[in-house]
Amino acid sequence: MAIEVIHGWKDLAPTQRGAAVALGNFDGVHRGHQAVLEAAKAAARRLGVASGVVSFDPHPRRYFQAAAEPFSLMTPDQTARALQAAGIDRLYLLPFDAEMAELTDRQFARQVLAEGLDVAHVAVGFDVTFGKGRSGSPEAMATYGSELGFSVSCTPELVTGDGVKLSSSVIREALMGARPHQAASVLGRPFAIAGEVVHGDKRGRTIGVPTANVRLGDYVRPAYGVYATRTRLADGRVIDGVANLGVRPMFQSEEPLLEVWLFDFDEEIYGQIIETQLIAWIRPELKFDGLEALKARIDQDAIEARAALAAAPAQD
Repeated sequence: MAIEVIHGWKDLAPTQRGAAVALGNFDGVHRGHQAVLEAAKAAARRLGVASGVVSFDPHPRRYFQAAAEPFSLMTPDQTARALQAAGIDRLYLLPFDAEMAELTDRQFARQVLAEGLDVAHVAVGFDVTFGKGRSGSPEAMATYGSELGFSVSCTPELVTGDGVKLSSSVIREALMGARPHQAASVLGRPFAIAGEVVHGDKRGRTIGVPTANVRLGDYVRPAYGVYATRTRLADGRVIDGVANLGVRPMFQSEEPLLEVWLFDFDEEIYGQIIETQLIAWIRPELKFDGLEALKARIDQDAIEARAALAAAPAQD
């Protein structure tokens, strides 16, 4: 069954209220988030209610820092699909607007969680904050839960076996440092960029390397360079490939793009939404002496990408 996505917290139907929810931004739905989700699901089973997630769109950081550099690890659609795969029944994607920004932590707990959503349980992570000025804490949530009639659980900080924190900032640092494999280890799956295939300048076609081009939008900017990739098409097929992510210094592009050469593929997919996983780092962006040198390097990139993909089993 598809996850139910609810955009708001006011005037909900009785069937849309009363869930056991996990509260947070859940950018990336990474392995640390999974533990909070499991706590919400366990409470849902115990209480005989639906499981849910309470999150925000836009991300509060984007609301307060409109000019901030891109930082997202997922689009809302990707988040919903990842939560569905994790077994969550319902996603409350609340608008983070001026009204939400002005709610104190107590007002948020009362007006949104208790009165609006009528939550049965709230699962939080050890570092959760909520309310104006980020004044709310796990301890405050437990207090409000006792006052307002919902139970609360708090998941402690989690680290990998080698001491790496399971956090969105660690994932961003790994991606910006050209370490997609480390990002994947925290995410629990490869980092993936989803977007509409747009028309480019079609230079690749002139050298036998047609690419599917996707704008990066508000995604965090991974290190610019060449990656081994796997791309899921709109019809569900998954195609291996090699991609350049960046501004192509040889052609001085103003807008960074993800340009994916799908191996053994020759179909028109303009306007379709595709999702491309960054599996392995090949090299940084380079400037070449002409198209022949560029084509030779791309051919070498493809050989290295195929080898990297052969060593990396496919996963969702």
